[in-house]
Amino acid sequence: MAAVTRGSFSALRRLLTHQYRGARCFRLQSLRSQRVLPLLAAPRDRDEWTFSCRKLHATVARRGPIVQFKLSDIGEGIMEVTVKEWYVKEGDKVSQFDSICEVQSDKASVTITSRYDGVIKRLYYEVDGTALVGKPLVDIETESSSEVIQEEDVVETPAMAREEHTHQEIKGHKTQATPAVRRLAMENNIKLSEVVGTGKDGRILKEDILNYLAKQTGAILPPTPVHEIQTPGPAQAAAGRPVSTAAAIKPPPMTPRPVFTGKDVTEPLTGFHKAMVKTMTAALMIPHFGYCDEVDLSRLVALRGELRSVAEGRGVKLSYMPFLIKAASLGLLHFPILNSSLDDSCQNITYKASHNIGLAMDTSQGLLVPNVKNVQLLSVFEIAQELTRLQALGSAGQLGTSELSGGTFTLSNIGSIGGTYAKPVILPTQVAIGALGKIQVLPRFDGGGQVVPAHIMTVSWSADHRIIDGATMCRFSNLWKEYLENPASMVLDLK
Repeated sequence: MAAVTRGSFSALRRLLTHQYRGARCFRLQSLRSQRVLPLLAAPRDRDEWTFSCRKLHATVARRGPIVQFKLSDIGEGIMEVTVKEWYVKEGDKVSQFDSICEVQSDKASVTITSRYDGVIKRLYYEVDGTALVGKPLVDIETESSSEVIQEEDVVETPAMAREEHTHQEIKGHKTQATPAVRRLAMENNIKLSEVVGTGKDGRILKEDILNYLAKQTGAILPPTPVHEIQTPGPAQAAAGRPVSTAAAIKPPPMTPRPVFTGKDVTEPLTGFHKAMVKTMTAALMIPHFGYCDEVDLSRLVALRGELRSVAEGRGVKLSYMPFLIKAASLGLLHFPILNSSLDDSCQNITYKASHNIGLAMDTSQGLLVPNVKNVQLLSVFEIAQELTRLQALGSAGQLGTSELSGGTFTLSNIGSIGGTYAKPVILPTQVAIGALGKIQVLPRFDGGGQVVPAHIMTVSWSADHRIIDGATMCRFSNLWKEYLENPASMVLDLK
């Protein structure tokens, strides 16, 4: 019997060695250390022994190779990121599309999700550690059913990253969605970073994906009002009185009480603050010049009042910004040099065909500048739709690289906070930027010499003096001003 047992054990050992030769996940030594164990305890018939072998084989077969899951190329020339948060720990079981960690570059935040079903065996970085593109993030012991490429893990090119966008989402924080919802988004080629979740804690639901598909434009209203240029009401303009009791008793925004520690605190610059250092350092190498003017928006205020209810009936909140952006685009058609870029050697100038007009936006992550693409082809209503989408993404901290890159001209709305004048800094590689102040009701003389209330907004322009002279900036500003002071004139040039 002992000879039979030893022969059976030898046959089993040869079988396992043949099946799992070279696989790290199975070590024969552990089987040897247990020696014969229950095989000598009691005789077994052939059928029972065969069943035990199959059961052991099935148990081991579920374990697969350990794959190094590498940090993919997230574009924009980014070579390193900071690990901000781990969503898994060693020993955790993960499925495809489950979030692994959040990393942050100097341009945007990225949530990395798993390609495999398996178990996390190793985390390569601590929180706030610097991870390099193309280097391993985690080791995953994959399941035998997972499709594993042995030359894995190949670093994705930006083109691949756009196609397989469900594996990493550009955003401000972790995207909360079930694997089923992520798969639905992938099948319909939808970026989760562009969908605002309505579930608990911002979780993206199946209904959110279906609503996004139905609307096609992605014009999802943000959960809270977004700052816009504020216009004093007619009652305030005439008598300086509040429009309503509700407006008069509106509580002031809550400001946290400052805490005085008495100690100096030093911390490294990371994320968007680090990006601002680089951008502004490059920006202030540009020789700026400034130009300021004021615009009477009284007619635009009246026009917007007439169109506001129509736009709201279509599900879009109509602010003044779509008119200001469209007027800028019409002006750029006459002065294309303001929609250009200068190369690093200052030898060539490129005139941009698209008017990708950026809007500086104050978000919880800091100052971000998403842009509305191809404004020259959009109507005022279409611009309003796109602004609604961008504002919703900004409020949710989900602005991605596609929204933040490619700008050719910028408007900064300091009036939303209450500012009047500013000296805006040009964003490389652009050559001009405008800062819009708040709208104030101020006394002005009409054509008959009578003092009348007027809705006045100030604008402060900055331009690259290497290729733009003061006269060009002045003429552009005058044309932009003419469109806004007489908005009916825009109708002749709208496309």
